Amino acid sequence: MDRAAPLSGTHRRLRIVTAIGALLVLLGTYLVSATDRADAAPSKADRADAAPARADRADAAPAKADRADAAAGQADGDFGTNVIRVAEFPADCTYSHRLPDDPIIFPGLPGASHMHSFFGSTVTNAGTTLPDLVNSSTTCNPRVDVSSYWVPTLYRDNVPVEPAIATFYYLGEGVRSDVVANTQPFPLGLRLVAGNAKATGPNDSIARWSCLHAGHVPPSKDFVNCPSGTMLESYLDFPQCWNGRDLDSPDHKSHLAYPVNQACPSTHPVHVPKLRQVLRYPVTGDPSRFRLASGPGYTMHGDFFNAWPVAEMARRVQDCIRPVIKCGHDGRPI
Repeated sequence: MDRAAPLSGTHRRLRIVTAIGALLVLLGTYLVSATDRADAAPSKADRADAAPARADRADAAPAKADRADAAAGQADGDFGTNVIRVAEFPADCTYSHRLPDDPIIFPGLPGASHMHSFFGSTVTNAGTTLPDLVNSSTTCNPRVDVSSYWVPTLYRDNVPVEPAIATFYYLGEGVRSDVVANTQPFPLGLRLVAGNAKATGPNDSIARWSCLHAGHVPPSKDFVNCPSGTMLESYLDFPQCWNGRDLDSPDHKSHLAYPVNQACPSTHPVHVPKLRQVLRYPVTGDPSRFRLASGPGYTMHGDFFNAWPVAEMARRVQDCIRPVIKCGHDGRPI
């Protein structure tokens, strides 16, 4: 019995040591677990660094004003930043051929007219129709313009002289800006005559004659005396207000009209581009040596038979005339 007591005390001490060891193991496990969780979970400061502040998000997202500016800049970029604010696109058409024909005034009657000089379509004659033009070649730049343009032939000392340069400008001018902004394309197949082949004096004429690079020579409705080194110029503006219905009229003029008070009259409400015919002849000197096939200089007139592809004409009106932008032969801003 006396030996049993020491053993019992020893057992008690062993149980106490074992219990303490287990407690230490549990405590160590808890501390390691807590440390792992602390490492895995970022602090508030870490979370603040990881998540962008509202101000940062505001910087990343453009404001409405910025987006509007960007959109406006993109629109401006469509035309470039240095566009020339002139509503214009041109066609330069060299001389093609000469015939005493006029498919507008004398259709189907070859030789019935005075002599004409033709530009643009290379097939124009007395019997020309729209399909003939559409399928023809052209002397124009751009090549898509297969329209036909013709004027009375100029003579010097009874010898025909053809323009060195013939430019047909399509313009938006002479009317209010809101009218220009609503310009419509010329309808395909339109036929039109400007000027007066039967004028008996300057007062019956809208022709203008001048000298290239000689502005000191006053312009006139009849021939002018141009100094050596220049060229004789002819300017003629076609009407730009269409009645919206007819491609031609009995007098080949009255389906279009000129603006009144910078707007189209109610009888001709559709504004189309102003066609300006500019011819530069390589002649100078004494005006008495010149004549037109139709007579004196004040009988200058021009004929236009429109055969522009519809989409090309519409694009140029939309991109050049309406927004008042000067375009080149390709119909793109210069």
